[in-house]
Amino acid sequence: MYRPSQRRIERERYKRSRTRRATAVAALSTAVTLAVLYFGITGSPGWPRVKETFFSAEYARQALPQVIDGLWLNLGLLAVCGPAALVLGLLIALARTVRGPAFFPLRALATAYVDFFRGLPLVICLLAIIFGVPALRLQGVPADPVVLGGAAIVLTYSAYTAEVFRAGIESVHPSQRAAARSLGLSSAQTVRYVVLPQAVRRVVPPLLNDLVSLQKDTGLVSIGGAVDAVYAAQILAGKTFNFTPYTVAALVFVTLTIPMTRFTDWVTARMNRRQSQGGTV
Repeated sequence: MYRPSQRRIERERYKRSRTRRATAVAALSTAVTLAVLYFGITGSPGWPRVKETFFSAEYARQALPQVIDGLWLNLGLLAVCGPAALVLGLLIALARTVRGPAFFPLRALATAYVDFFRGLPLVICLLAIIFGVPALRLQGVPADPVVLGGAAIVLTYSAYTAEVFRAGIESVHPSQRAAARSLGLSSAQTVRYVVLPQAVRRVVPPLLNDLVSLQKDTGLVSIGGAVDAVYAAQILAGKTFNFTPYTVAALVFVTLTIPMTRFTDWVTARMNRRQSQGGTV
């Protein structure tokens, strides 16, 4: 039966004591920082007015149901625009990385698309599509600001995800392609079975970060008149001249974003551990 040596027992005891000490110091410093911030903010001369304008419990109770109703639109846009941006971004990344002189026009168009929509502010893209497309009076094209706003979000975020996918594709060593071709796989089969699986695994964390940003930016469709959580808060604030509904909407978005952010951190840490241990990236 294995029994640890006395030195090992002492080493483990020392590590536990250091961990407890570090935890205590971190908790104490956090408590002191929070206390300084609390008393510094609440002790300022304008705090009573700010509290009444931005943190009114009465207006928060009135705003929460309507903000939650509008939030379903944001969640619906996230559920549709997120996968659409990922799929379109992957296709654009493949177009940018396809080889051969015959595919130069395709690579040029994909590069121009990425450069344009990455440089164009999302707000301007939303305004141009929501108000510009209906002005064309095209048959069969919807004029719903939710649909047009979702299209603008997909166009913008697909450009960002395309660059993420392209970075993952180019990170796969050329020897992987050469080995696959030497085994008899075609170029398309090499990309499908060898390059893409490795590339996608490597770019999962930045893709999740893009989805977190997309979740927040779904609130921008309100500029077209769609009643989401942000616009619901704006309507209530306009009626009451109190900005607490904005605070409620902000807290709702933060509450949704934090779990996704922590999940992204967990995935990143897990992949880093597997890479440091020599596992599959």
